[in-house]
Amino acid sequence: MDDTVRMLENAATASGRPAPRLLAVSKTQPAAAIAELAGRGQRAFGENYVQEAQAKQAALGPASAGLEWHLIGHLQSNKARDAATAFDWVQTLDRPKLVGALARHRDPARGPLNVLIQVNIDDEASKHGCRPDQIDALAALVAAAPNLRLRGLMVIPTPHDDPELARPAFRRTRVLFESMRAGYPHVDTLSMGMSADAAIAIAEGATMVRIGTALFGARSPG
Repeated sequence: MDDTVRMLENAATASGRPAPRLLAVSKTQPAAAIAELAGRGQRAFGENYVQEAQAKQAALGPASAGLEWHLIGHLQSNKARDAATAFDWVQTLDRPKLVGALARHRDPARGPLNVLIQVNIDDEASKHGCRPDQIDALAALVAAAPNLRLRGLMVIPTPHDDPELARPAFRRTRVLFESMRAGYPHVDTLSMGMSADAAIAIAEGATMVRIGTALFGARSPG
C-alpha cells in the first residue's frame, strides 16, 4: 500500500496537482484482505455488486462501520434500495430512474448518499454511463433530490494497451467536470484512473483514483 500511495503522490507532484484520494477496489477480494488494508490505514473501498458488499460488511462486523463503501459497478434499479443502505457513495448513477429510487430509500439519519454521475466518455455501446449531453439534466435531478449529495463525475475510458491513449478521454472528462463545478460549487470529485493509467489520470485532474491490482495483486477469479 505504501508503494501505491507514494506512486500517487509522485504523480501528483510531477504534474503539479494535489494528491488524489485512493479508493481501494476490493471487488472479488475476501473480507480478510479488506481488513488487512484497513489495518494499514485505508478507509475507502470500492465494490461492483451490492450483495458482495453486503456479505463482506457482515463478515467484517462492527469494523465495517468505520469504512467508507463505494459502489463502482452498474446499479440495477431493483438494487437501489439495498445500495442506498449499504453504500456511502454511488459512483455509477447514469439515468434519471435511479435518482428517485436512491433518494427514497436513503435513511436521512445516515446523512446524504454521495453520488457521482458516470459518463460514457467514449460512447461505447458496451459501457454503462450517460452521454456527455445528459450530464446537466442528471446533475439537476441529483442536486434537487433529498438525501443525495452531488459530488462529481466518474469515468471508465476505453481500455488500451498503451495507457497514454486514455489521456484525451480523461481530458474531455475534466472539461465536463469543470463545467459541472461552475454550476455546483460544492462538487469536488472526479473519479478516474486505475492501476495502469492512474498517473495519466492524475495529470489530467483526477481527484480520486480507483486502484485494485496495485494494492491487492491479480484479481481472484469470479
